[in-house]
Amino acid sequence: MSQAKAISQSKEALLQSYQKQLKDDVRSLVDNFGEIMKLAKIEDDTKQLSKMTVAQQDQYEMQVRAANIVRAGESLFRLVSDLKQFLILNDFVLVNDSMQRASKGSQDRKREVDSKLIQLRDEILIELRDLEEEYYSSAYR
Repeated sequence: MSQAKAISQSKEALLQSYQKQLKDDVRSLVDNFGEIMKLAKIEDDTKQLSKMTVAQQDQYEMQVRAANIVRAGESLFRLVSDLKQFLILNDFVLVNDSMQRASKGSQDRKREVDSKLIQLRDEILIELRDLEEEYYSSAYR
């Protein structure tokens, strides 16, 4: 019982870490995108720095923020992959239901094939009897 409880707590902790990672990555995407949009505004009050310096600084900041967006997107892809793996490995109810459905479908198909084979056997027996009757009652025997 304590082992099952420990496994359950472990799964819960893992899910919470996934949720935290999701929130952090989405927040990073939104924040960096918002900052890029702020940098895209044209400001005309650059008195102390030259326009080229400001443009280069803005370009560098946009590149860094774009790299942060890409990093957050890749992290989200890894998170989706981890969640799929977690679901596949830990969702025993779904796996059992799927196996039971497949087993029931196979059993139904087996019954259907068996009944068709029995029907075919009966038809062959009838035809064989007719052929035997014809053969043994013919003059060519």
